[in-house]
Amino acid sequence: MTRVEKIQKHFPVGVDAFITSNEKTCLYISEFLFHDGMLFVTKDDATIFTDFRYLEAAEQEAVGCKVTVAPRFDEIRKIIVEKDIKTIGYEDDLLVVAELEKLKKEFPCEFVPMGGIVREIAEYKDENEMALVRAAQQITDDAFAALLPLLRPDMKETDVAAEIEYQMKKRGASGTSFDTIAVSGTNSARPHGVPRPVTLEKGFLTMDFGCYFKGYASDMTRTVVIGKADAEMKKVYNTVLEAQLAAIGAVREGMTGAELDKVARDIIYGAGYEGCFGHGLGHGVGIYIHENPRVSAAGKKPLTKGHIFTIEPGIYLKGKYGVRIEDMIQMTENGPLDITKSPKDLIEIV
Repeated sequence: MTRVEKIQKHFPVGVDAFITSNEKTCLYISEFLFHDGMLFVTKDDATIFTDFRYLEAAEQEAVGCKVTVAPRFDEIRKIIVEKDIKTIGYEDDLLVVAELEKLKKEFPCEFVPMGGIVREIAEYKDENEMALVRAAQQITDDAFAALLPLLRPDMKETDVAAEIEYQMKKRGASGTSFDTIAVSGTNSARPHGVPRPVTLEKGFLTMDFGCYFKGYASDMTRTVVIGKADAEMKKVYNTVLEAQLAAIGAVREGMTGAELDKVARDIIYGAGYEGCFGHGLGHGVGIYIHENPRVSAAGKKPLTKGHIFTIEPGIYLKGKYGVRIEDMIQMTENGPLDITKSPKDLIEIV
């Protein structure tokens, strides 16, 4: 079943068509990444409206879609008349009010909110999507392997972030999947700290990064030590690692995100760090860097085949440092698969 057919199958009763200009929604449905375009799906076909820049590529790569550079609104009006379309669905969690009002003025149809319909469908990946995420993660792993011998105590946090991004781009990434995090010393106690143009502080250096490859994201975190780790630092690191490995080992079909979160959280809290792990254990990854399933205390949905999610416990000691270790897990027909291959032993950069 093509993704066009998937969205058609999910049309609510009474909805004749679906319209979107959201790049990620267009990517998911058409399997082709383009910008500044529009996708119009009816019950029996789909049309990409793009411009000359993307025409040849779209004709070759888009799946299950016609492609045209004709004026989009004029052409859609023709389709509406030809197919007697009365109602058009849209993603009300993504479409801004101004664009919706413009569409209402252009087309004499009733517009029906469909919630986050494409996000709901895209939550469960097919094997092609799984392969694209694995490829994105391979780029990320390879970039980290290239980075390690380049790390020096006299680098700046911004130097580390820039090097990570360069290494990913060099290996085929189209861009980062989020703002690269490379934070050291006291800055590492901020889970989403911002790299500073300052020399790396002694202590932990936490690096959280990922890339996009053909529209699909990767996400990983590794923490190393600038200088030598003392006994307390080793305890913190080993506690996070123990929690992560325990959670990875506990993943099973049908368990909820909340149940998995508790596995890691119990270990961290049991080691005396209650209140120092303030975020969820993980999140889904796909065309969006954060999507379902939720792997946190709020994650009530069962983890099942087609899900891809992170496992990223952390300990953050305000004013001192923080540690996080993150892998991505794919739920396959043969069970869970950890697709992140970078080492997790405690590395000291001296």
